[in-house]
Amino acid sequence: MSQKVLVTGAMGFIGRNAARLFKDQGFEVIGLGLGNSEGFMEYGLSEYHQLEISLDNLRKSVGRPDLIIHCAGGASVGFSLDQPREDFTMTVDATSQVLEFIRSDSPSSKLVYLSSAAVYGHAEKLPISEQAPLKPVSPYGVHKKSAEDLCRLYAEQYGVLISIVRFFSIYGEGLQKQLLWDACHKMSQGDFTFFGTGEEIRDWLHVKDAVNLLLVASKKASRDCPVFNGASGKGIRVKEILGYLADALGYIEKPGFSSKRKSGDPAVYIADIQRALGSGWCPMTELKAGVKAYAAWFEQCL
Repeated sequence: MSQKVLVTGAMGFIGRNAARLFKDQGFEVIGLGLGNSEGFMEYGLSEYHQLEISLDNLRKSVGRPDLIIHCAGGASVGFSLDQPREDFTMTVDATSQVLEFIRSDSPSSKLVYLSSAAVYGHAEKLPISEQAPLKPVSPYGVHKKSAEDLCRLYAEQYGVLISIVRFFSIYGEGLQKQLLWDACHKMSQGDFTFFGTGEEIRDWLHVKDAVNLLLVASKKASRDCPVFNGASGKGIRVKEILGYLADALGYIEKPGFSSKRKSGDPAVYIADIQRALGSGWCPMTELKAGVKAYAAWFEQCL
């Protein structure tokens, strides 16, 4: 009998890709979340429950999964600044519900929690290792840290087997928000001026590499609650990745920038990924090729 995996936030970008991967690995995959259920089977889900994450909903709909990939939660710094209470509910409260479900109803379930590099805030040392001080500077980062703290508490006090993956900048075909999606739309409308300075540095990881790390992390889940940075280990300036995108879309004009910076958004994120590499995982998608594939996918959407 195949093992059962529950993916929360299964209709989100990472959730969909995680579901496909685990299905391909021979797992039975079920989903739960608020996303539209249309076409859920094409993502590798055998069933999907369009429900909020609560203890009651988990009890009545998902059985006793062998593994939970907890993708649900707040998804951006901007949203958390505008709606901090809602972001708290989506991230901290939902994680509390999942942990309590495991403790009370399904103690053999392993958990992989998707966190964020936002927990580091303005890093004092680069590249950023998992041992770096956690000093989040946005509600989004604070809430991710709070959810991590809950994970560690349940691992230590109740023996829940957990691992945490702190993702940096995730991209890939199918993502209809964030920098590359917004930039594709702007450029297609003849607008090549972007927010920020262009000197901001981010560490990008293709979603296929991201979900492969989730698979590896699921095998490392323990009461020690190991943490892995999910990134490429290479930083690139925003102006460079947008330059790659403009080239891939066939534009001669190069991106320009407003010189304004977003509140709560650190200027530089580069990950130390030695721990993830030591687990047997490594990123496989080269950034320029990944951006080119994203541009081709966007053009098909038009």
